[in-house]
Amino acid sequence: MEDLKLKVVDEFRVGPPPSSRPTTISLPLTLYDLPLLIGTNKYTFKHLFFYAYPHHSLYHFTQTTIPLLKTSLALTLRYFYPYVSNLILPPAPQKPHFLFAEGNSISFIVAQCSGDFDYVTNNHAKEVKLLHSFAPDLPPTHVSSDGTHVGSLLAVQVTLFTDKGICIGTGMSHVVADGRAYHHFVESWALVCRSNGVIEVDKFLMPSFDRNLIEDPNELESKLLKMWHDHNSSSQGRDSLTYDHIYADVVRSEFFMKRNHIEKLKRYIVNNNTHGMANNLSSFVAMCSFVWVCLIKSLETREEDDNYEVCRLGIPVDMRDRITGIPTTYFGNCVPGLFVDVRRSELIAQNGLAVAARAIGNCLEELKTNDASKVAENWVATLSQNSSGSMHLLIVGGSPKFDLYNKDFGWGFPKKVEQLHVRHNISPSKCRDEEGGIRIGIELKRVEMDAFTRLFYQGLRYSLM
Repeated sequence: MEDLKLKVVDEFRVGPPPSSRPTTISLPLTLYDLPLLIGTNKYTFKHLFFYAYPHHSLYHFTQTTIPLLKTSLALTLRYFYPYVSNLILPPAPQKPHFLFAEGNSISFIVAQCSGDFDYVTNNHAKEVKLLHSFAPDLPPTHVSSDGTHVGSLLAVQVTLFTDKGICIGTGMSHVVADGRAYHHFVESWALVCRSNGVIEVDKFLMPSFDRNLIEDPNELESKLLKMWHDHNSSSQGRDSLTYDHIYADVVRSEFFMKRNHIEKLKRYIVNNNTHGMANNLSSFVAMCSFVWVCLIKSLETREEDDNYEVCRLGIPVDMRDRITGIPTTYFGNCVPGLFVDVRRSELIAQNGLAVAARAIGNCLEELKTNDASKVAENWVATLSQNSSGSMHLLIVGGSPKFDLYNKDFGWGFPKKVEQLHVRHNISPSKCRDEEGGIRIGIELKRVEMDAFTRLFYQGLRYSLM
């Protein structure tokens, strides 16, 4: 592992300007927020934005850049106040909610690193423990006298690399927002920052917090609340986890699929599908199928005894694009999942790629005939099944539509962006170097990553699995 030599220089609290919001605001959790209380609430999801930085002086960094970042963040939090709210988790039968009060603030850490900026930002497998040091964990929840847990939702760390770079890292709870809402927030912060605080968030980009837009005709909220209360009563706890034991020997890599790679895969899938192919053979379907098969095959190289027979792929479905009236700027979680199940023996077979593509394509085709309430109902029904021990689960935690590299705080676009998720999640995003290309980030144990890398590039070269 690269010797980081990272030290904390200072720590602040940053919140919206005084009197810029009502004194208190309570915001309920919707049926799309509640499932994230189960399991993922223990994890801090982290994003890292690395920039070339022309000023190597710690004095300039702390006296000029940090004040600008703090001021612009405070102005941005005025509009994205859920991030500076607390997550309130009361005992049953009360409902969890977000609570903003005037004076709320988030942690803002300033750090300095004498490590090699190029090593951290180049495209090679990097130790996940190293990357996690550039964004803060959320602090453990506070427990009040009545048993209510109170948790923070966002923290920020800005690190100066003394050779030539800077990193803006964030740690957040997924309960408060999905990826689309998060990137809306960061893009808005960058806009305010690069204008030196003169331009505030444009009114057309203002986030929407209208929870009445999320309808629940099947009364799924009550089912989800029961699942959450049952989850807590099983003594699994609510506090954030540390990553030392989770990420031992785990590395993160990014892989790139050019447009011609994707088209080649599509042709291979069609030519090798003997059972008919759904019409929805998109680039997304081809990418998911290819990565899924590569991953499951790479796990065959492990010495561990895998007892699962079924492989499950979780695909996000953004309801902003499906429900009339929900704006693209809706802030919160609005992304239920579709689940595709395929037997492991079929995925690792010679025609596994075609089998995976057909299963994913058919699932997405069925989506066209299901309304929003049916999608949510199927999602909750799947979540309620206690089947985690009998199958391998891979979650798609991103979208090829996400442009991670459009965040300019005033130093140009990022040199590198990292999204740190849970193992065996993949995070696809738009490829910055080629129109129609896809970037895929993934975290695996090193021996698994070696096998995955070999299968990935062999597959792209020969279009054979």
